[in-house]
Amino acid sequence: MSAPFRFPRFFVTSPSPCPYLPGKSERKVFTELSGPHASELNDALGRIGFRRSQGVAYRPSCVDCQACVSVRVAAQRFEPNATQRKLMRRHADLEIAACRPWSTDEQFELLRRYLGARHPGGGMADMDELDYADMVEQTPVQTFVIEYREPSVDGTPGKLVGACLTDQQGDGLSMIYSFFDADSAERRGLGTYIILDHIRRAAEAGLPYVYLGYWIDGSDRMAYKANFRPIEKLTPAGWLEFEPAPRGLKPFDERRAKAREPVFG
Repeated sequence: MSAPFRFPRFFVTSPSPCPYLPGKSERKVFTELSGPHASELNDALGRIGFRRSQGVAYRPSCVDCQACVSVRVAAQRFEPNATQRKLMRRHADLEIAACRPWSTDEQFELLRRYLGARHPGGGMADMDELDYADMVEQTPVQTFVIEYREPSVDGTPGKLVGACLTDQQGDGLSMIYSFFDADSAERRGLGTYIILDHIRRAAEAGLPYVYLGYWIDGSDRMAYKANFRPIEKLTPAGWLEFEPAPRGLKPFDERRAKAREPVFG
């Protein structure tokens, strides 16, 4: 007879300045992921909008704001647009490997360059090697580091240009954190390509979704997530497909905006 499933205890953080919306404060509800049922709990919480960070599952629980919306891509129905297909051809020579969740110096150096280029002064700017090792290695669920490398030469692995810490859940892949060579002119659009590769992986594995975390209407930093359709958001009525409005355009410009299909990442 198996041991009974223990209902998790939830806690709430103190309010702190919101990193996405000026003038707002954020608060999170969280619980520990541990024990023999950690994967099942993580799967269940992922379906109701929680995200994993090391051994903790959390989601926003702000008093006066509900701007953060959980989103996921329907991998089985995804059809890349013309710009995305071009990007997939451009990076088709990259060598991709799903590695065990073990941090390396090469990954950390790439992360530091990425943060310096894309998020200077952000919340992760002071992360050191031990912090990064904790982020990657402290996981109670099935986790991989997906590495993206330049083509190998004479058996020598090519340069690491991208990586993503990824959880495999029962109904999809959850992209915990991705980083890449943001300064390379030859490898433009790597962030978008990494998401496209995860959608392909999920579809080939028969998994219905790729979880992209939170999307905020009006946040330029999260606008790229709306480029992957069909996309679903978590609502009080459950997961529903939606059409995010183009950013910074008047209604009569929407058709022209779709034709441009800008690439983020």
